[in-house]
Amino acid sequence: MKFGWINVFGAGIVVLLLIPNIVNAVRNPGEENRCTNRFMNMIEQIGRYACIILMWLPLLVWKFGFAGVAQMLLYTAGNGVLIAAYWFVFAEYLKEKNTGRALILAVLPACIFFLSGLLLRHWLLAGFALLFAAGHVYVTFQNTGKDPGMAGREQEAGPEREN
Repeated sequence: MKFGWINVFGAGIVVLLLIPNIVNAVRNPGEENRCTNRFMNMIEQIGRYACIILMWLPLLVWKFGFAGVAQMLLYTAGNGVLIAAYWFVFAEYLKEKNTGRALILAVLPACIFFLSGLLLRHWLLAGFALLFAAGHVYVTFQNTGKDPGMAGREQEAGPEREN
């Protein structure tokens, strides 16, 4: 299967990823980015918007499509499972926000972008997916807490207790 100038399936995947983000933005209008590392914030945004565009627009790709039927089936099934997981974890995140769920929600879109880039042989998308992954995980971690083991709890100040 080959695509023309627009990958409608990729655009659909992007829409399915954006819906939970829009819901979260509407439900939490005052939420701010607490990550103060400007470089990592920039890396995250460059990676994010590049992936969103490259999912449906095959820039710098001569043959935009799958090498065979197996790749098309893996693209469909793999992205279907990853999107379903993203929506499930997002629903759980709305019930109880914690670092673990936030980090899963940061990793899953990067996996979707990376899988799509590899299977479509869209190396620019795959590269930006890795850039996005690094930035998004870092920024998410900075926004949710320093210790993933402390998910959902405030970290205690002071020295560790000896037993």
